[in-house]
Amino acid sequence: MDWLERTAKLRQWARNGTRAPHKPLLLLYALGRFREDAEGELRYSAVEEDLQRLLTEYGPPHRTTPAYPFHHLVSDGVWEVRTDRGPGSPGPRLRELRETHAAGRLAPELRSALRRDPHLLVRIARVLLELHFPPSLHGELCEAVGLELEPAETERLTPARRQRDRRMRELVLTAYEYRCAFCGYDGRIGTVPVGLEAAHVRWWAFDGPDEIENGLCLCSLHHKLFDKGVLGVGDGHRILVSQGFVGHSPAAREHVVALAGRPLVGPQPGIRPVADTHRHWHTRQVFHGSPRPAAAP
Repeated sequence: MDWLERTAKLRQWARNGTRAPHKPLLLLYALGRFREDAEGELRYSAVEEDLQRLLTEYGPPHRTTPAYPFHHLVSDGVWEVRTDRGPGSPGPRLRELRETHAAGRLAPELRSALRRDPHLLVRIARVLLELHFPPSLHGELCEAVGLELEPAETERLTPARRQRDRRMRELVLTAYEYRCAFCGYDGRIGTVPVGLEAAHVRWWAFDGPDEIENGLCLCSLHHKLFDKGVLGVGDGHRILVSQGFVGHSPAAREHVVALAGRPLVGPQPGIRPVADTHRHWHTRQVFHGSPRPAAAP
């Protein structure tokens, strides 16, 4: 059984690029717990808060429940659920999962495969990360679920993996003249730019193309905030700042809150700005909450 292929083909509700990372997040969490206790079960009532926190932080902007993946992941052959009544999930409703003391864990065949090949756990986790989340979030997401994936695997992850365009970073940074599109930061050591990255607006994991019209040159801070849904790009290519962001320090106000309503810095003349279709996807699928009004001049 090819567990990497099965992992890559988790059945998810999808329409027009809608993000539904519920199952991948549960499976990552289960892999982290398996590493701690290979025989332990995850009682729904005990892990519900952890799973809800993962969905809130790394899931889509709208409110969702961990009961959905806890029940439905069984159908993918990588997860099993038992209750006081015996094997099988009682359904996707919170009340039923709680009252029947539902507990889940990785499927027996997968547990056996992970014991035989310890490196399989790392490869499965990397498939989940690459197919569902941008690279800027991989490290902190691994930390959140208790996984350490170093050293990085170099082998092919999935049979149908798309190849990234290695020119993307240079093309985007050149288009924005090596300046952060949000704050204008342009730091260098000698002639080498530092702290500047090429951000995908529509995530590569969700068919975002390696094209300038889907890219922004961002400093490391604003790239992370953009991928976390704190920042976005609105009509007129003006910066959106989520009302959900809270920061009282002068640094938070200056580097985040004050960006609300500002126009993007760049791209240089003759280069198309971010395409509407990509920025609309980001606003719907990543940006959290409502935008703040434009900051006072």
